[in-house]
Amino acid sequence: MKLSQFGYKLPEELVAKHPVENRDDSRLMVLHKKTGEIEHKMFKDIMDYFDEKDVFVMNDTKVFPARLYGNKEKTGARIEVFLLRELNPTTKLWDVLVDPARKIRIGNKLYFGEDESLVAEVIDNTTSRGRTLRFLYDGTYEEFRKKLRELGETPLPKELEREVEPEDEERYQTIYAKNEGAVAAPVAGLHFSKHLLKRMEIKGIITTSVTMHIGLGTFSPVEVEDLSKHKMDSEQAFITQETCNIVNEAIDKRRNICAVGTTTMRSLESAVSSDGHLNTFDGWTNKFIFPEYEFSIANSMVTNFHHPKSTLMMQAAAFAGYDFLKKAYDIAMKEKYRFSTYGDAMLIID
Repeated sequence: MKLSQFGYKLPEELVAKHPVENRDDSRLMVLHKKTGEIEHKMFKDIMDYFDEKDVFVMNDTKVFPARLYGNKEKTGARIEVFLLRELNPTTKLWDVLVDPARKIRIGNKLYFGEDESLVAEVIDNTTSRGRTLRFLYDGTYEEFRKKLRELGETPLPKELEREVEPEDEERYQTIYAKNEGAVAAPVAGLHFSKHLLKRMEIKGIITTSVTMHIGLGTFSPVEVEDLSKHKMDSEQAFITQETCNIVNEAIDKRRNICAVGTTTMRSLESAVSSDGHLNTFDGWTNKFIFPEYEFSIANSMVTNFHHPKSTLMMQAAAFAGYDFLKKAYDIAMKEKYRFSTYGDAMLIID
């Protein structure tokens, strides 16, 4: 497949700048792969497509307040620092993105907070915007992390083109977020409310989780026309034995398994055993899924409507089928579905 095949013109007014009032009041487009039928529902209707003992797998990563603003030594220039990945807890080394990058060189120091109580030194260049920082802080590791949380803000995607608002601290987080480490939310999970999860539980639908700490890999732009040459940045993932037991029982008993979001799907597909079951996982994955791809674990998937040429859109196309997904996106634009982070959802089922 070629990068250009995933280009389309997304009207600016269809990019959702804010979430709907209630999480499960988003719209839901249902794609039936076998028949080619497309239905228009509300997200709260999703449970109608599943039965008792069916399994939903969710990504329980928790978003870290990863965007910091500091000042460069001597000049006082305001610099945005986006925390990507902790490299070494002992030496407080982090991979980050900086903006404007042209002003930041090895050896520069950045000061954070009104009292400049947190200092970071640039020790390496990694990409055009990427840097490695060593934070200089005398307190304990727990105190250091607390300081980062105090100074950081919710890392709302730049594509929303607005300032962070108080509601974002709660709404740019799934209600089941547990394990902190992501710099972006698993957006397909933002549609689930406590009330909806309770209704699913009463129906007998089983929920379980994996953890993938979303980083640069998910959102880095694809810069090669031949998709087979794109290299994903690695992201950390964990799958427990408990989740494996639940998923593997569902496989053996031919029950439906729904992956909530592209990161959940990538986690599952990174841990497939030779006999088509799920293995435990504790490590890093750079798995890149695009058409044509044969999926091994889930037979349904929840995802949002994604930006052109994104790896997220490519994975959805691999699951739905390229032509079917393009048709669905054309319909979504005509029907004024909301796109992007706070947008509406799609359920792809057999």
